[in-house]
Amino acid sequence: MQANLYALGAIALWASLAALGVSLTHVPPFLLTGIALVIGSIPAWPLVWRNPSLWRIPPRTLALGVYGLFAFHFLLFIALRHAPPVEANLVNYLWPLFIVVLAPVVLPGVALRLPHVLAAVLGFGGAALAIAGGRELSGTLAWGYLPALMSAFIWATYSLLTKRVPAFPTTAIGLFGLVSGVLSLLCHALLESTVSLQARDWALLTLLGLGPLGASFYLWDKALKLGDARHIGILSYLTPLASTALLIVVSGRPFSASIALATAMIIGAAVIGMRAR
Repeated sequence: MQANLYALGAIALWASLAALGVSLTHVPPFLLTGIALVIGSIPAWPLVWRNPSLWRIPPRTLALGVYGLFAFHFLLFIALRHAPPVEANLVNYLWPLFIVVLAPVVLPGVALRLPHVLAAVLGFGGAALAIAGGRELSGTLAWGYLPALMSAFIWATYSLLTKRVPAFPTTAIGLFGLVSGVLSLLCHALLESTVSLQARDWALLTLLGLGPLGASFYLWDKALKLGDARHIGILSYLTPLASTALLIVVSGRPFSASIALATAMIIGAAVIGMRAR
């Protein structure tokens, strides 16, 4: 029960991630990711100042954290810029399903059963419908769906692999965010044009960093440490419903039949998977 509460806290924060990302599409993706992740690491700083050993973790654990936090969010923000954001957001939310399906591959002693397979088929069907319904006006298929799919795979494998590395304190999530943020800012300095950020941009970046790119990571890590990754992954399908609804409001898009059906299929996949043991 405690694990589910931590997971629900993270899910509530992630519901605003895509909407905030769309509101900041004018900010280069490396700069956006870097600033938000550095801000998200700040809550851990006072604890580490008092006890520096909290950030003494093996290099492979740090590499896994950077893989999860840096790569996932960079690819997500790329997807939101190069595909219709509502549909790209739905495709990205295949990561809870990936957690369920990949758990038997990554974690010892976890079995894949028929309901998991059915959930996978239904979930992919929903994603395919979202993509088909999100073609550009020219009729071409936006390439931004590929990074959306890749980001989903990265977050799922990161979440599962945290159970395969040596145990680390949740405070280490702050180190993951700080290193990922600095790396992203370095990429911005080398690869992107300099932009001037306005006061509104900084306010949105602060919200992004403290919420969906900050506190959510600490809550998610606690949930994974205490609970069953498959059930937590399935519970996370509450996110696309809230996230998609909020994103539609922000983007001014009508709630089309294809989006409604795709959302229902993806959440339906979660319900099937949740019933599997």
